[in-house]
Amino acid sequence: MTPQLVSPNTVLANALLRAEDVLTPRILCTPPERIVLVVGTQINGAPHIGTSLVQSLSFAMAARLRDRFGIPTEVLFNALDNAPYELSTDPANGHGYQRAYAQALGNQALTGLVAALYQPLFTTLSQRLGIPHRVETYTQQQAGEHFRLTWLRLLPRLDAARWWLAPSTGTPHVRTPCPQPGCGWSEKHAERTRVHLTDREGARVDAVCLRHGPYQVTITPTAGAYLDLATLYRNLVKELALTSAGAGGTLHVMVKGGDWVFGSLLVDEALQAVGLTRIQLPARLFCPQVVTDTGAKLSKSLIRGGYAPLPEGAADWMLDTRQWPGTITDYADQLLAMSETLLSDPRHFFRSYSAAEIGRLITAPALRSVPSP
Repeated sequence: MTPQLVSPNTVLANALLRAEDVLTPRILCTPPERIVLVVGTQINGAPHIGTSLVQSLSFAMAARLRDRFGIPTEVLFNALDNAPYELSTDPANGHGYQRAYAQALGNQALTGLVAALYQPLFTTLSQRLGIPHRVETYTQQQAGEHFRLTWLRLLPRLDAARWWLAPSTGTPHVRTPCPQPGCGWSEKHAERTRVHLTDREGARVDAVCLRHGPYQVTITPTAGAYLDLATLYRNLVKELALTSAGAGGTLHVMVKGGDWVFGSLLVDEALQAVGLTRIQLPARLFCPQVVTDTGAKLSKSLIRGGYAPLPEGAADWMLDTRQWPGTITDYADQLLAMSETLLSDPRHFFRSYSAAEIGRLITAPALRSVPSP
């Protein structure tokens, strides 16, 4: 018997004929010359199935938008190399510190890591669907003149957005790693980090290092310290930069896992607080979330740390996709086949899936979608 996929109705799914219709209002409001689907992933080890699912759906959705609207599309992959690599606590005062992948590994090693862990899948997905793609690390992004100018010009208005970006403290975290050779430590929660505008296109940051004590760095549009922003703060600056950059006819679509739904509410409020109107907010697409049998997001860090068991019915390769029992081409083809099923009905797309169900879907030889009543 052919395996079936049956999904419940939801308010959103009931309003759509196709999953991509959720983006139709933005496309028709101001028809773009091209569409870029932006998907980001923390570079903190081998990808797991949730990461691969969002990435494959990004390519599949790009192909559907291209074919449906006749608009060139591409996928932009943000490799977030500012993920913590090492954590430490100062025993003298209890302040937490971190050293990110970018500082711990360096550009050459990071480039090799992205090339080894992600590029083969991207290349195969791109070739299968004829969708071009680009890869940009956060190191490259934060060094870009437009990104830095956006941050500098945001600073005078940050007070209006700070409680949206940090509802518990009102202080959005800025981390500028210690510039001493071979160091790179920064305060994780930036308790003693202070930012001062020196002029319209420059800022000074006072911070404290775990090893070297107080230090100062400067940030300009084209030079200066590494600018590491906390998650919501980083997304605010990135989306402000993309919104202004897209004024020339590019529609940027933020593609994220379903766990981002709640966080994006705060980012959207922050964007409006600094002056954007509702129609200027970036388009968003939330992909299905992979969860455990308790309903929590499948977390490789919790499972590997012994805080949660591997869900029943889940395979080891789901936590480390390098262990997939086959070739990368076979893996990409199975992901695209599953993506086609999930995109075949809005009910299948706008929902979550257990790890065991995803395992069934990706290995099913010919999955059949049951039509909605």
